[in-house]
Amino acid sequence: MTDTLVESHPLLASAQNHSRYLQRLFLCRPDLAAETAQSAAHAFSRSEMLQRLRAHTVDSDEALSLALRRLRQAVMARLIVREINGLSALTEAMHTISDLAEVAIEVALDWVSQPDERFGEPIGEESGSVQKLIVVGMGKLGGRELNVSSDIDLIFIYPEDGETNGRRKISNHEYFVNIGKRLIRLIGDTDANGFVFRVDMRLRPFGDSGPLVSSFAALENYLLTQGREWERYAWIKGRALTGDEQGMAGLMELVMPFVYRKYLDYGAYQSMRELHSQIRREVERKDRLDNVKLGPGGIREIEFIGQVFQLIRGGRNKTLRSRATQQILQQLAEQGLLPADVVSQLQAAYIFLRDVEHRIMYLDDAQTQMLPGAEDDQQRLALSMGFADWAQFRAALDAHRGQVNQHFEEIFLQPEQNTPQGDSHEVAIDAFAEGNTPLYAQLGYSQPEEIQRRLSNMQDSSKYRQMPDRCRRRLDSILPNLISCTAQFDNPDATLMRLLDLLDAISRRESYLALLAEHPQTLKRLASLYSASPWVSEYLTRHPILLDELLDVRLLHQAPDWDKLGRLLREQMNELAGDVEARMDSLRHFQHSQIFRLVSQDLAELLPLEKLSDHLSDLADLILNVALEQAWQDLPNKHRDTHRFAIIGYGKLGGKELGFASDLDIVYLYDDDHPNAADIYARLAKRIVNWLTSMTSAGQLYDIDLRLRPNGSSGLLVSTVEAFTEYQHHSAWVWEHQAITRARYCAGDAQVGQQFEAIRHQILCRERDVSALQAEVLKMRNKMLETHPALAHDVKHRRGGIVDIEFIVQFLILAHSRHLPALTANAGNIALLDVAAQHQLISTASAEHARTAYRELRRLQHRHRLNGKELKLEHINAIALDMQAVEALWHSLFPAQL
Repeated sequence: MTDTLVESHPLLASAQNHSRYLQRLFLCRPDLAAETAQSAAHAFSRSEMLQRLRAHTVDSDEALSLALRRLRQAVMARLIVREINGLSALTEAMHTISDLAEVAIEVALDWVSQPDERFGEPIGEESGSVQKLIVVGMGKLGGRELNVSSDIDLIFIYPEDGETNGRRKISNHEYFVNIGKRLIRLIGDTDANGFVFRVDMRLRPFGDSGPLVSSFAALENYLLTQGREWERYAWIKGRALTGDEQGMAGLMELVMPFVYRKYLDYGAYQSMRELHSQIRREVERKDRLDNVKLGPGGIREIEFIGQVFQLIRGGRNKTLRSRATQQILQQLAEQGLLPADVVSQLQAAYIFLRDVEHRIMYLDDAQTQMLPGAEDDQQRLALSMGFADWAQFRAALDAHRGQVNQHFEEIFLQPEQNTPQGDSHEVAIDAFAEGNTPLYAQLGYSQPEEIQRRLSNMQDSSKYRQMPDRCRRRLDSILPNLISCTAQFDNPDATLMRLLDLLDAISRRESYLALLAEHPQTLKRLASLYSASPWVSEYLTRHPILLDELLDVRLLHQAPDWDKLGRLLREQMNELAGDVEARMDSLRHFQHSQIFRLVSQDLAELLPLEKLSDHLSDLADLILNVALEQAWQDLPNKHRDTHRFAIIGYGKLGGKELGFASDLDIVYLYDDDHPNAADIYARLAKRIVNWLTSMTSAGQLYDIDLRLRPNGSSGLLVSTVEAFTEYQHHSAWVWEHQAITRARYCAGDAQVGQQFEAIRHQILCRERDVSALQAEVLKMRNKMLETHPALAHDVKHRRGGIVDIEFIVQFLILAHSRHLPALTANAGNIALLDVAAQHQLISTASAEHARTAYRELRRLQHRHRLNGKELKLEHINAIALDMQAVEALWHSLFPAQL
């Protein structure tokens, strides 16, 4: 009857053609074949599993054992039929098997944990409460990505020691050992009906030689004193499957600091590399290069790629603590830690290799990831994967594995394979050896004695002598390559001295030294930046956490997507919701990282200055928005869920002309008629100031200037829209109207922002006495010259310079916007000069000269601030004709100066 059913049901027939296990199963259980034929259209759900178990009468371990094994057979039969016929995808298979494991553990544990008349229940000696066994799923079970013939890695934990409360008292440890043994037998023993899951307990503290169960105290002591690097890797996927919420939360509080370091942990590369090498040697020893899990380019390499990023960054970035491989890979792409095309290849390979793994296991329900050797099985596997023959399948498999192995080798490259190339005598430098002075001179250093003195002082310092051995060894290995790299630049002495300041700053932080030791190719990028700009070198030395940005130049030079970055930033803020200090640090790390990426792109000449300023202004807007959101979220005694508050940017922020070290000129506005609104929004404003300006361990965000608010420093910190309007119309000075020409809504409530923009437009379009306006603008310019003389090398304040051009544009806006509203657009000085020329307010030639001068003077000013070198007059004089034209335009607009 079974054969007839299978032959008449194409889904069952194709599945049996692939799986000998299914053939045997249906032969033994014809009822299961009929049931599977009826139910193959839908996935096996968790609720269906529980329902089937409840249908069994369970009055003994044996009865439950049979029910669990029959459930496993039903799940496997449906999975095979659905997967082989293309009715399901990898995610369904992984989650279904993981559900089966969780259900089996939950039901079995409930059964074996029933109160016992002899022993009673285990009671905690501190809390006096009943203790529950916490079953921790490790490995693929923890990540809900079990394979279809997987064993399950478990660890048994209980919160408190103590003893039971029955007639015969035993220790909680002894009680839970008995519970654990029964649980393992129920799930793992093999009988005539097979098994549910093979159970592996070797990941517990001390492995096979350790106790079967551990208390929280014992686990904590083990992790602190005995925990090894590979166990950090293993615990990444650790997940509590049973226990109450308090117990599970307590367990994670113990484990997370062991797995995830507070700082970036680049030492993880070496430990993961060693673990992989050990696995690879074992695979090669057993001639298992065709193992799709452990062989080159296999599943394990994809998992390792994701997990090394987790170990390195998960301490700071909680979004990288997911247990599922595919989710982690997606996060790496989302956060720009791996290029999207690399992640796409890894994701495709992971799905392909896991599908292959399942189809291998379906052949005989064997726990193997080895490609079959028999031709019949090879053909079965190829057909089940959608290929006509083994050769086509093998070509696709090899392509996936080749890509995985290439990415793995690039990420886990041995440092000595990636040492910066140089002449043999360069590589042989002993940085601390006496008598190296001639060699430094030969390399191109102009002050070899000073180099030798600085290095000798470093070696003789107490800081160096007191460094941990690991740090000292890493530092000693870095210096020769650093000296060789630095010698290749035009200013080797200054570059090396700056880099030695960095090494001095990070000398006791093994993680940063490990980064440079693990990735010597970053030394050249680092030296290039330190050579190009003292500002950048000071910034990096102050924020060495940014060193990891140097690892992948593709990501470093990737154009920012501010919407995407904003989503990621807010996700990080949500992850840290209960910790204000951590959120403030996270916001600072984010800002520093984006500034460093932009300055790297700037030095690589990938961004014109206008685009760079746009990006820096967009970054500031994002930071202001998030700081406002966080401050409002934490504000006590709020009167409403959504604020009616906006931040207005003036000056360089308002004109979107920010530089790397610019402060922010801002004004706070609100529109809220609540009786306590003034006090509430004043407190909010102060919190925003605190978020922006406080110096934390991660540094500072921005200096801010609030003096442009109505009535300046003596005025209220925040203003209503109504009061602001009144002030601008009736009390503001002309220079304040000049300032509003470069103001814009930056953050907060969009409706309040729109109200500000309407006020700004009204003010700029007011009818003015042009003669009086000329006099006021001229008066303000002369006042500035009293404090900032027009020196020849001062590109900002010299005549025909930046300030003159800005004042010219501001005058044109205030004088003519009433008849030419296009001038009110916040489009920047260069664009507005063009608008003025198009409408014959100034000549086309004058506008072009002013545009050229403004663009070039800003570029010179920007370069001066980055490279720290004094501006040379010849560079300024190169645009002398343009500046003379600006002076002529000034005199034509302000004839009173003649």
